[in-house]
Amino acid sequence: MSASNQVVEIQPVAGPVNGSIRPPGSKSITNRAFILAALANGPTTLAGVLDSQDTRVMAESLRRLSLNVEQDLERKTAAIEGAGGGPRASAADLWLENSGTSIRFLAALCTLGQGRFRLDGNARMRERPIGPLVDALIGCGAKIQYELATGCPPLLIDAAGWSSRRVSVSGNLSSQYLSALLMAAPACGHDIEVAVEGPLVSRPYIDMTLDMMRQFGARVEEPSPNQFLIASTGYTGRHYSIEPDASAASYFFGVAAVTGGTVTVEGLNRNALQGDVGFVDALVRMGCTARWDADSITLTGGRLKGIDVDMNAISDTAQTLACVAVFADGPTRIRNVAHMRLKETDRVHAVVTELQRLGVRADEHEDGLVIHPGPVTPATVATYDDHRMAMSFALIGLKASGVRIADPGCTAKTYPEYFQDLDQLCAASRRGQS
Repeated sequence: MSASNQVVEIQPVAGPVNGSIRPPGSKSITNRAFILAALANGPTTLAGVLDSQDTRVMAESLRRLSLNVEQDLERKTAAIEGAGGGPRASAADLWLENSGTSIRFLAALCTLGQGRFRLDGNARMRERPIGPLVDALIGCGAKIQYELATGCPPLLIDAAGWSSRRVSVSGNLSSQYLSALLMAAPACGHDIEVAVEGPLVSRPYIDMTLDMMRQFGARVEEPSPNQFLIASTGYTGRHYSIEPDASAASYFFGVAAVTGGTVTVEGLNRNALQGDVGFVDALVRMGCTARWDADSITLTGGRLKGIDVDMNAISDTAQTLACVAVFADGPTRIRNVAHMRLKETDRVHAVVTELQRLGVRADEHEDGLVIHPGPVTPATVATYDDHRMAMSFALIGLKASGVRIADPGCTAKTYPEYFQDLDQLCAASRRGQS
């Protein structure tokens, strides 16, 4: 592929792509591990740490909160000396770019401390809702003000610890609000009940949070669905290994699906912490075949057929599926993903817009979209400063000529080397092309 003026043109492959790859560490797990390590008593060492914009702003913010965080980027390791509770600093100004996990998890962590903390981000971050988490943290005893628009960052937090023994939070916009509360709860100084109001989106991410909390020593019970009883155990520092990113893996499974090849993703299995490995099941429904091994997942492409699929639990892979669906027989309906509109961009509208730009018929619905397969017209795909737009739409260019991706550098948010890794995986299938 060739790049110029911040545009990368994807070169189609000559045949099926076959190979194996190990994606970088999970962003979701890395940022949770940073938070748990910061709250823990004693040192924590992390292996397989992702180095990306989202994880860098998290690590830098912890340093601004007077925590010792040392990283070896080449070895993908980090060492964190935990504070045994809230942040050591009594004041800090934190800049989170557009990292939703960072600002939400850190907001909860800051309220455990004593002092004033300001959390802000870029223009898109200032449009992303954080109100349900703020309401819950106020219910815990924190004083929080919105600097600009109510319900969105920047936030001013006057922290004095948590006083409440019961708190509720809305779960219909983002599971990260609940994850933020759950992770902070064992370090709040007393037992506490956390309850979800209404439906909860992306439940697999909550299961990930709970599993990691328990590995760091937390005691959590769920006596009824979405009602959590958390004991005042604190956390204990430990060595922790981070899985490869299952959301990133979806693009390589997508390579196999659209080219009819066989791609093995190393380091993941059916029992991975990340629910996004369930994306493989959606591709199997479309006609692919999968082999699940102890430390890898192999997907082989087949004749693709359109499906009707609820992707609420694995919405970070919905854009990938939409791009695979371009090459299916019959339409694909992706539903129950309205919360995607509140991500790095309105992902439902953005995917529909860019598929239409490529000449593919796509219909937008309040809770998702429908993709109607058809010929692809050469065009430059806008990416909206959204890493997942860039990575998913690159798949279309493997089968159709003239697909260009604007602002490929936006993948630095979670996967800086994405286009190099994609190029390397596809290299053998391009040999002999002029």
